[in-house]
Amino acid sequence: MDQEPILISVYNDQYFMKQAYLEAQKAFEMGEIPVGVVIVCNQKIIAKSYNLTEQLTDVTAHAEIMAITAAANYLGSKYLDECEIFCTLEPCVMCAGALYWARPKRLVFGADDPKRGFMVHGRNLIHPTTKLEFGVMHDECSQLMTQFFAARRK
Repeated sequence: MDQEPILISVYNDQYFMKQAYLEAQKAFEMGEIPVGVVIVCNQKIIAKSYNLTEQLTDVTAHAEIMAITAAANYLGSKYLDECEIFCTLEPCVMCAGALYWARPKRLVFGADDPKRGFMVHGRNLIHPTTKLEFGVMHDECSQLMTQFFAARRK
């Protein structure tokens, strides 16, 4: 009796958030607010980015926007409805708006942002078909932000 092999993926939310965290560390090292994003489609990273607002002198060059553009170009589609997005920080209102229009299957973020995050305005800034999850690697993501701003205040 032949049985189909059971494939178990080693890629989970923790793995993909770790990849986003590595992007955030790049931003940190460049003096950018340390936010990193990866976009995953069928368990494969198809786009990744980090904040580039200082490097590009562009207030819209947030990690989410840069990654959405890269993923849309990769897929040849403006909709990311088969994708999962992993962000180290709760997206701001601008990025939440872009995510709304991109319609990802799932949005996962690590640290919350009670001052600038979209959640203060309610979940309605995320497309109704997008599953929202948060808290993956919360402590690590929060600590990186705290470290960044503590160094800036010195």
